[in-house]
Amino acid sequence: MLVNPAKAERKPWEMFFVGVFYSSISILLVEWIFKNDPVLSKTAGILVVSFTVMFSIPFMFYMFRIEETRSSRENNRTFQLIKDHRKALWAFMWLFVGFVLGFSFWYILLPTTDSLQQQLGTYCSINKPGDDKCIETIISRENTSPTAFATNKERLFLIFANNTYVLIFTLIFSLLFGAGVIFILAWNASVIAAAIAIFTRSDLNYLPVAILRYFVHGLPEIASYFVVALAGGMISSAIIRRDIGTEKFWRVLQDSLNLVILAIILLFISAMVEVFITPLFFR
Repeated sequence: MLVNPAKAERKPWEMFFVGVFYSSISILLVEWIFKNDPVLSKTAGILVVSFTVMFSIPFMFYMFRIEETRSSRENNRTFQLIKDHRKALWAFMWLFVGFVLGFSFWYILLPTTDSLQQQLGTYCSINKPGDDKCIETIISRENTSPTAFATNKERLFLIFANNTYVLIFTLIFSLLFGAGVIFILAWNASVIAAAIAIFTRSDLNYLPVAILRYFVHGLPEIASYFVVALAGGMISSAIIRRDIGTEKFWRVLQDSLNLVILAIILLFISAMVEVFITPLFFR
């Protein structure tokens, strides 16, 4: 680990540089080692995320343990919930922002799209469903504007439903695999980075505008995923410590349920911003 979890809580902004470093090293490793492999080169996008996950798991594991221990010791659960875990959430957010910026920089700079083929597929399935030539259009730098929805209400429902599925999988992954949930979060960072690269059309001068465009609604959305990941990770850590049935476990469970509710609220706010606010400033 480049940063100790306890230190990350004191200076969460340092995780931004860790995220940039991990994502950059992952992309460069894949480019240098697997680029010419006839089989593995076809899944370069997955390999990039996998390397990022391997670098990040130790930090996530120990952070979950710290937060689970904190929940089991403290008493005023409802009103102190965010205050108790805010530093961990900030550390996760800065790590994610570092991932996005690192991925975006290299996706824009690299001469080919080999390292983000799977991410482009995900982008097209969300923004241009049914368009078989979406990826080819993106690679050729042609118009990549999203397919229009019939109404804002329909778009709100579809976006919220899609994000809710991701939220559920994030919770399940964090419960079953604990720190392994970082795979879903790193994958989302790589998809957002691919969208940013598409928006900039491989011009670094547009990177700040592109980041602003996707972070307006992206930050509360990703915050919801980290909140629910923290909730599941705390329960997973408590189970590993064999605290089931104890008073400590019920405190952790109450904390986690409240965090899940908060995550759903954040997710809905994010969908509202994406549908009604972001289009006012960006096309």
